[in-house]
Amino acid sequence: MTLLPGEILLDVGQAIDYVYFPQSGVISLLTMVQPNQFVETCTIGREGAVGLVTGLGSGVSLSRVVVQIAGRALRMRAALLNEILPKTPSLNDIKTRYGEALISQVLQTLACNTLHSVEQRLCRWLLICRDRTASNTVPLTQEALAEMLGVQRTTVTAAARSLQARGFIRYRRGVIECTDVNGLQQTSCECYALMRDTFARLLPYTYEDPSGDRG
Repeated sequence: MTLLPGEILLDVGQAIDYVYFPQSGVISLLTMVQPNQFVETCTIGREGAVGLVTGLGSGVSLSRVVVQIAGRALRMRAALLNEILPKTPSLNDIKTRYGEALISQVLQTLACNTLHSVEQRLCRWLLICRDRTASNTVPLTQEALAEMLGVQRTTVTAAARSLQARGFIRYRRGVIECTDVNGLQQTSCECYALMRDTFARLLPYTYEDPSGDRG
């Protein structure tokens, strides 16, 4: 199936009928902080799945799940997957490891949003998207990025201009290109490396770096 930017796959309290396995693109899990205002707590790409943890637990979505970057995904009925998992220990092990990695990402994101600057968080977000998509190009407007980071557009614009002035990114309407990955990594807070290391430990070979090296 095709994933379209802005498409809401699940909303808070909605029954999870399907588990989605992205093949490309980026999906965001958003937590409501007040009516009609959400903040991103997790990103999911081809390394993971949407609904794999809560869909096979309570069966109800705890987040609003929105497509941020277009792509494609496979989907499977949650009830069918729930029947298969107990009969497939290796698959059940992956599900358990992914759940641990996902929870770790959510907790690290919450800490990052509390402690680190917008510029650091922007670098982290771009690097994570780069890992999820295996591309140095992130098709996303500054309005959407501001919403993901939970800040005003003017704030994220100032941070993006600073990164562009140093040659770390190149921004044109609706597209951000990562031109100096080392610079982004050095400017990012330690949260990016911690998240990446956690996924590498729990789910090795889940994605490939755009440079050709496996993460």
